[in-house]
Amino acid sequence: MADKATRQAQRSPARRPRVRHNVTAAIGADICGGRFPPGTVLPRESDLCETYGVSRTVIRESLKVLETKGLVRGRPRVGTLVCDRSEWNVLDAQILEWMGPDVLSAELLGSILEARRTVEPAAAFLAASRATAQEIADLERACDDMGDAEGDLEAFTAADARFHETLLKASHNKVFHQLSSIIHAALSYALHASNRAAVKRDEALDVHRELVDALRLRDGARAETCSRHILDLAARDLSRLMGDAGDLKTN
Repeated sequence: MADKATRQAQRSPARRPRVRHNVTAAIGADICGGRFPPGTVLPRESDLCETYGVSRTVIRESLKVLETKGLVRGRPRVGTLVCDRSEWNVLDAQILEWMGPDVLSAELLGSILEARRTVEPAAAFLAASRATAQEIADLERACDDMGDAEGDLEAFTAADARFHETLLKASHNKVFHQLSSIIHAALSYALHASNRAAVKRDEALDVHRELVDALRLRDGARAETCSRHILDLAARDLSRLMGDAGDLKTN
């Protein structure tokens, strides 16, 4: 009996985080999906407990997690308010997942592209003089993997994301290096969207290879130009995906 009780005690701490994670995801998805619109107050704790079938403790812990993501905010004597979408941490991988089809909005994809236009050409220019031989080899390997992916969109996008993250790191700029981790999820979603919309991916792959060649030759101006060309292709493909180029920020 003692051994059984011990085993149960050892298992119970492992179950609780999964329960909290599932409830956090459920509430988060309901917020992002519009069940609880921005500006509204969430139901009382007791009602949330009944809705999601968990204790008050689990609900409170889940709401704390959602608050760190900018989805909700507790207000004394009011309750838990659903924040405006502008306050959501749209670089958070879970939020992007919970947003579902909304992640393909022109506003979000345009904002990601706008940020990339600001950062990536500068990173490419710096990488031309700072990238190590290993980093250049890693970029070339990413290109090879993109080429080998052929019709596999998921594999192509994974290699594409690895290329751009490595490029930011190869700039050896501490801020750009940190950004490579912060924007990973958003970058992956944006690349997946543009790659899916591309009629063919050979053109983009050729420019990626040209950028690697520019780094190998330590040609910063050419590397920067290649980076801008890659982003122009992404803007073109995303505009095709959205069906209306005027809705997407491309400059």
